[in-house]
Amino acid sequence: MLRPLQRLPKRLHNSFQRLHSSHAQNPTKYCVNVLRQRDYESFLIGHLFPKDLYSGYFALKAFSVELATVQDNVSSPVLGNMRMQFWRDALNSIDKPPNHPIAVALSHAIQKYNINQYHLKRIIEARDTEIRNSTHLTTDSFLKHSEATSSSILYLLLSLLKLQSSELDHAASHLGAAQTIVTLLRALPFHLRARRMVIPADITAEGRVVHEDVFRRGPQAEGFEDAVFKFATLANDHLVTARERLGEAPKAIRERAKPVFMSMVPVGHFLKTLEKVNFNVFEKTVQQKDGFLPIRLWRTYYFGKL
Repeated sequence: MLRPLQRLPKRLHNSFQRLHSSHAQNPTKYCVNVLRQRDYESFLIGHLFPKDLYSGYFALKAFSVELATVQDNVSSPVLGNMRMQFWRDALNSIDKPPNHPIAVALSHAIQKYNINQYHLKRIIEARDTEIRNSTHLTTDSFLKHSEATSSSILYLLLSLLKLQSSELDHAASHLGAAQTIVTLLRALPFHLRARRMVIPADITAEGRVVHEDVFRRGPQAEGFEDAVFKFATLANDHLVTARERLGEAPKAIRERAKPVFMSMVPVGHFLKTLEKVNFNVFEKTVQQKDGFLPIRLWRTYYFGKL
C-alpha cells in the first residue's frame, strides 16, 4: 500500500503552483470559474448564498471539486498522492499559502470565516484513499466515503452560515450520500470506459453482475440495469430521509439553511429522469445538462419547498 508522503518535494511543489500562478491575483474569481466549468449546479447554487459569504462558498466548493477530480487527472496513484500532499501542506501553512488560487482563496476563507479545518482534512484523506482504491466492497464502506466527502462539504457550508443543529447535520449526512450516488450514476459511462466499477460490490453481487461483462457490453450486461436501479433506490431513500430530517428543524433555521440544501433539486430531478428511462444511465436524456435547472432552483428557493 502506498504511504502518504511526509512532504511534497519542493521542485514538484513549485511546479504545481506555477500551473495556476497566472490566476493567483483573483483567487475568488478563479474559484467561481472552476465551478462554472466543472460543477455548474454548485455554481448556480452559490448565487443563492448571502453575498458576504460568496468568497467562502466558492473557495470551499472549488477545493472540493479540485480534489474530487484529481483521480481523473493523474496517470498514477503516486502522482495523485503528491497532489494530496500539496493540499495537506497548504492547510498546514494557512498564514502563508502556496501560490495556487484555490489555496489562496481557501486560506482567506478559513481566516475570515473561522472555518474549522477538521472536515477539510477529512476530505483530503478520503480522496487520497479513493485514488489508491476507488472500489467499495460494501455499501457501508461507500457511505462512509460519502460522509467524509460530500457530507463534509455540507457541514462546512452550514458552519459558514453559523448554523448548528442536529436536524441539519442529519439532513446533510443523508443528502451527501444521495449526492455522491447521483454524481457517480451520472458519470457511470465515463467510469466504465476507464474500467472502474463504482457501484458497491455487494449490490452488483446480488444481481450476479460480472464486471468484465459490463466493461464490454455496458447496459446490455446481465444484471447491470438492476444494479443501477438498486443504487438509485439507495440514493432516493437518503434523499427522502434528508428531507424528513430537514423538515424537523425549526422553520426559521430551516429557511436560513435553505441554500445549503438546494442540491436536493438537481438530485431529485436526476433520479426522476433516470426512472423514466428505466434506469439506463446511457440514455441521452440522462446524460444531457438540465437546461431548466436555473429556473427550478429559483422557483424552489423563493416559492417552493425542498
